Parts: sequence; structure tokens; C-alpha cells
Amino acid sequence: MRTNGERGSVLGAAAIGVGALGVGELIAASRGDSLIDAIGRVMADTAPVPVVETTVALSGKHDKAVTRLGVGVGAVAATVGLGALSDQARTPAIAAFGAAAAALGFRRPTRSPATVAGAAAAAGVLGLGLRRRPHGLFGALLWAGAGAGMLAGARALIRDYDRRQRDAIRRVGPLGGISMVPQDGLEDEPGLSSLITANRSFYVADVNLSPPRIDPTRWRLSVTGKVAHPLRLSLAELAADAVEFDAVMVCVHNRPGERRAGNGRWYGVPLAKLLEHAIPETGATRLVTRAVDGYTISLPVEPLRSGAWPGYLVIGVNGEPLAPEHGFPARVFVPGLYGQYTGAKWLAELELTDDSHIDYWWKRGWPSDPIWVTPQARIDVTAPGRVAAGATSIAGVAWAPPHGVESVELRIDEGDWRPVDLGTELAPAAWRRWRTTVDLPAGEHTIEARATSRSGEIQDGTSRSPFPSGPTGFHTVTLEI
Repeated sequence: MRTNGERGSVLGAAAIGVGALGVGELIAASRGDSLIDAIGRVMADTAPVPVVETTVALSGKHDKAVTRLGVGVGAVAATVGLGALSDQARTPAIAAFGAAAAALGFRRPTRSPATVAGAAAAAGVLGLGLRRRPHGLFGALLWAGAGAGMLAGARALIRDYDRRQRDAIRRVGPLGGISMVPQDGLEDEPGLSSLITANRSFYVADVNLSPPRIDPTRWRLSVTGKVAHPLRLSLAELAADAVEFDAVMVCVHNRPGERRAGNGRWYGVPLAKLLEHAIPETGATRLVTRAVDGYTISLPVEPLRSGAWPGYLVIGVNGEPLAPEHGFPARVFVPGLYGQYTGAKWLAELELTDDSHIDYWWKRGWPSDPIWVTPQARIDVTAPGRVAAGATSIAGVAWAPPHGVESVELRIDEGDWRPVDLGTELAPAAWRRWRTTVDLPAGEHTIEARATSRSGEIQDGTSRSPFPSGPTGFHTVTLEI
């Protein structure tokens, strides 16, 4: 059992940890950077795959907030541990901590002098605070309050940098545009997902806790490597050759029924056209898509060059430039590949190279061959129907890119599969909405949905986790009548 003195010592050390983290974060934020995000990126890059997969599964769309919270809790816990050491052991331990944290500032993709300065300052505050512990509860509250205030100030500074970035993107103006709002005949179904997902509603998934800030007036895309004609293109030059296309983008962590999928009207340059201009040389077998932070995803050149895989260099969606979190100013998108495999966001370079390149995800244990999206149906609506008393409306969306959805079926209480009505197809690579009305007696009912693609692939009902080949299973809902 801890004595009051021991509890006070632990509380004081924890408060010092909050204060030190606040100092480091505020200094990094003075240039729009984040010490917390730099540490979080290292966690994402180095944590064992089971830890990452469990975090993603449990936190869902809040994974970035959970990671930041984990950094904060870890920093406070580490401070408590340092506080328990003797004075002789604590000094080198703090020095090692400061050196490791400062090294993050030199590490790509979070390279930043402000982060280095913040880490060094945090280590200094940590050493000073543990040498002169706060007196009593009031002293601990002063440390914790000051640290929390600095953390809040840091977030305000970072939000201001982000606001200026969004203002610069808005000045780019529209990129593409939906001249007519697309319709599929199911517009009157309340609760059904939109045919086109609003930009603000698109899922976000990547290893960065915050997107890099890129000046659209200075940005250029380089096409380099094994090419006869290297290219360097601005946003305006890319827009001159861009076309619109409709397609669903799906996260490899999208388990049946989840909403890590979105259907957009994209605006981009066909990769086949870019490659035609660059003229790949003999031996150019991989197209490496490289982000400004060095992150890479590669794709085989031949199917992109021939058009067998209809890939695009995307610069806009739904009539607007890409948002920062979605890859501004450009990303690669190959409809039918999971988002993790389709290409990097925040592009700086397309490099044509040989098979010696190793991608980020390959190092993390994911397969080197691209993972294709499998047919999937999702149930969005289970509500009292409008046709007759006792009827129940069931509706949702389904996708099977790039070939398209041939049919969607429902199974109720493990009975026979029955077809549903499909909305008009927007494009084979896009998702397709569906609806049906069924009469269900009173009681509890289990409803499952499955999709079949035009290529003949039937949705796999076996429940499988996302790692390492993508998730499978039926979306199943339980309904009480």
C-alpha cells in the first residue's frame, strides 16, 4: 500500500510529465509541427502488427486521437518511472530520452528543427522538474495546469497553420465538377447512403497523424527513373489532361458493415496517358508512387500502361481539390485495389524502377501483390416500410470494383437467398445502391446481405480479419419486429 508521500511523489512526477510534454509540443507547434505526432508516427511504424491491427479494430475512425492519447499517457507514465530512479540513474536516463526524442526531429517523415528543439526543451524541463519536485497537491496542479495550457496553445497554433493551408487550397479553385447531381432512382429512401459521398464524410486512413502542408503554387509532380522523357508537372498542367470518373474507394480494414468506404466523382489524369508521355524504358517494371514524406507504394507498370488496370493520378474529387487529409495536391487511385495498395497520397514523385524496390507495407508483413477489393454488400436501412402494414424496408449499398455489381441478395433467418432491387448503375467501379421490402412476423430476425460481381465472384461469407489479405464475411444485422 502506498503512503501519502509516495502517492504525492507519483502525482508530482505525473504532473511534471504533462508540463514537459506541453513545453515540447508548444515549441514544435510554433512552426506548425508536433512532437506528439512525431512520436506517434514512430509507434505506427514500429509497433508489432497485432498491436496495430487491434488498435485499428477497436478505435475505428478515432485511431489518430487514440494514438495521440497513447503518446500522452506513455510520456506521463515514463516520467513517473524516471521519478522512481535514483538521482545518479535518472540523469543519464533523461539524457537518453531527450536524445531519442530529438532524433525523431531528424527522422523522415517528421523531419523538423522545431521538433528537435521541442524534444530538447522537454528533456530539460523533465530533468529540472524531477530534481525540484512540486510541493504538495497545489504544486502538482500548477505543473499539470501549465502543461495542459501549453498543449491547448499548441493545438491552437497547429489549427491556425491548417486553416492557412486550407485557404491556399481553396484558392486553387474547382477541379472537375458535378454538372448534374447523379441519380439512381432510390433518392426517396431515408437513411440510405448518398450515391456520391460528401467530401467531409469520406473516411481517412493512413499512418500519418496529420497531413503534410504543401504550397500549391510551388508544388510539382516529378516523373523520373527509367523513362526516356522525365516530366515535371504543375497542378494546372495536370488539370489540362484530367478526366472525371466515378469509383468507390475502400480501406483494407473495412470489415463487413463498416463505413471505411466512400463513393466519389474523381478528377484525374489516366496513368496510361502519363506513361505514354514519359515513355518507360526497358526494365521499368514498377511504378513507385512516392509521397513528400518518403512513404512509397508501388504498382506494376505493364497493366497500368496497357490500361488493363485503369489507374489515375487524382487531383480532385466531387468538383473540389483534394482535402489535405485525402492527399492534396495529388494521389494515385486504381479503382478495384484497396486504398492501402492503390497508391500514395501527397505525391511528390512517380518513379519508374525495377523489381528491387520494397514498399512500406511489405516491411510490415503485408503481401507484395496488390490486394483487390472483393464484392461486398452493406445494410444501411432496416425500417418500417411504406408499402403496407407489417412491411419492412431494407436498403443499402454494394460494390464490386472494377467490374461492377451484378446482383445483391438477402437472407433472412438463414433461409434462402432472395434478390433485391438495384438502383441504376453510376459506373462499374462505383458502388450501387439497392432496396427491397419484406414482410416479417413479430419477433427477432437475422438479416444478411451478399453481392455478386459481373465477373461472377460471389461475396465470401467466411469471417476473416483484414490482415493480411483483406476482410471477408457477410454484413449481418439483428432486427426486432
